[in-house]
Amino acid sequence: MGFKQKNLIFNFEFLILNLVLILCVACNHVSTPKPYGYYRITLPDTSYIPFEDYRPTPNDYRLTTYPYSFALSQNAVVQPRSDVDEPYWINLFYPSLNATIHCSYKPVRNNLRELTNDALEFVYRNASFANAIPEQDYAHPEANVYGVLFDLEGNTASSCQFFVTDSTRHFFRASVYCNCQPNADSLAPVYEYLRKDVIRMVETFEWK
Repeated sequence: MGFKQKNLIFNFEFLILNLVLILCVACNHVSTPKPYGYYRITLPDTSYIPFEDYRPTPNDYRLTTYPYSFALSQNAVVQPRSDVDEPYWINLFYPSLNATIHCSYKPVRNNLRELTNDALEFVYRNASFANAIPEQDYAHPEANVYGVLFDLEGNTASSCQFFVTDSTRHFFRASVYCNCQPNADSLAPVYEYLRKDVIRMVETFEWK
């Protein structure tokens, strides 16, 4: 057997040995799946104005005839509800977040219990999807404002709701919705951002 032939046999055996070693290592290697990622959400800076000072454009109307006021985020667009026969129902739409705070107002006419029960029923419609629904009471005697804030934890359509009343004349309810498929993990930054605005609404709420 010549030298070249021996060299070819040796190289072939060396190649086979390397392939066997690579296969053995590959068989013993346990792959680790990459963690599930979410899109980065850029949250806008927040500043507030009195609700009655809001104007769609600098020369447009002001909301001076509404029976309530609160600190309004300047990232929100006030949209009067034209689909209901209620003059003081509005949506607070956040274009950069594609989210809405739905707000409704009812005068109290010896029906406070009914209005309160309706608000509670609306909250607990989401109970089967919520991991928990902690409540937080609010009372501002100097403004005659009393209410409850509900956090709906989990993959619920609405992440946060509240109602406030003076017990004799006014009843106001609001609920937060993101206009997409609910996913508590991916939307957590948006939920927290809107929750801060909701808390600011409740803490500054007053009747006009």
